[in-house]
Amino acid sequence: MAWNEPGNDDKDPWKNKGGKNQGPPDLDELLNDLGKKVTGIFGGKTTKGGSGSGKSFSSIGFSILLVVASVVYGFSGFYTIKEAEQGIVLRFGEYSGTVEPGINWKWTFVDRIIPVDMQSTRAMPSSGFMLTKDENVVRVEMEIQYRVVDARNFVFSVTNAEDSLNQSLDSALRYVVGHADMDDILTSGREVIRQQVWEELDKIISPYSLGLIIVDVNFKDARPPNEVKDAFDDAISAQEDEVRFLREAEAYARGIEPRARGRAKRMEQEALAYQSQIVLDAQGEVARFEKILPEYQAAPKVTRERLYIATMEKVYGNTSKVMVDVDGGNSMMYLPLDKIIQQQNNSNSSHRSSGKTSYAPINEPNVNTSPTSSSGRSDRFSNGSN
Repeated sequence: MAWNEPGNDDKDPWKNKGGKNQGPPDLDELLNDLGKKVTGIFGGKTTKGGSGSGKSFSSIGFSILLVVASVVYGFSGFYTIKEAEQGIVLRFGEYSGTVEPGINWKWTFVDRIIPVDMQSTRAMPSSGFMLTKDENVVRVEMEIQYRVVDARNFVFSVTNAEDSLNQSLDSALRYVVGHADMDDILTSGREVIRQQVWEELDKIISPYSLGLIIVDVNFKDARPPNEVKDAFDDAISAQEDEVRFLREAEAYARGIEPRARGRAKRMEQEALAYQSQIVLDAQGEVARFEKILPEYQAAPKVTRERLYIATMEKVYGNTSKVMVDVDGGNSMMYLPLDKIIQQQNNSNSSHRSSGKTSYAPINEPNVNTSPTSSSGRSDRFSNGSN
């Protein structure tokens, strides 16, 4: 007989489990037991009877919801501050402190975190048309680079630190340009203008404690208005030419001066050498005269003849002219040996260039006659000196 036939209730396995006629577990009882356990954990009191089943179930749901909300709230409080940043903590809107880079935890809905970049270098440009000291209009472009050094002052010292810095830069730039000449701004005074703008900007932002530091100031460009740009370009070119000419003149002076000093030194040395030569020649003449004087005193005529012959040999040794005294006449024959030799050399060179070898006869020299005095050695040599 099957256990589920009528009259076999004792054989129902769900009611007679374990031999004590037990049935399947009741859902209400299961929830009730679970509620008792959770309530016991949180310190609550258990209720007996069926009237407390609904109340126990509500407390169980609330407890579970409370646990889940606590877990979610706890995990929602974690946040991360980057390596280059620093976090400002606001608790109920009031400054509470700063946090360093890394993983941190805050009270959600209570604390507010404002991250501030502390390491990046930021740039801020400024430009515009400005009036110079000499009442000229010039357009100046400048750029500054800055970095945050105090996060609290950067956020709370003024409403907007970067806007305040921008206005301070415009004020400093216009002040410096207004006290400078246009030529200095466009040409040689750019570095001075840059330094003055930097100093003036530091003076302006110092009382406000913006939490910033100026890293660098760059003078990007300065130019006149387009209506007068050509005239200013010509003026600048003229100034550049002036500087270039001055540099060339200085270079020429540095190059010519050493050469002049060298020539002066050489002339001085040559003068000293000439002086020494003249003195030595004079001393040699004196010594020679002192040696000839005894000979002359012993034989004056012979000594005069020897001196005369030696002098004529020295004079005629440097000339190519030959004087021939014609005996028995009043004329002297002149032989231009230098012209004859030169003509012979020219003739030989022309034949060599034509590739032929020939011998040209020497032309008979012309005979020049000139009146002379009577025959005698003294007259012959005196005419020959010409």
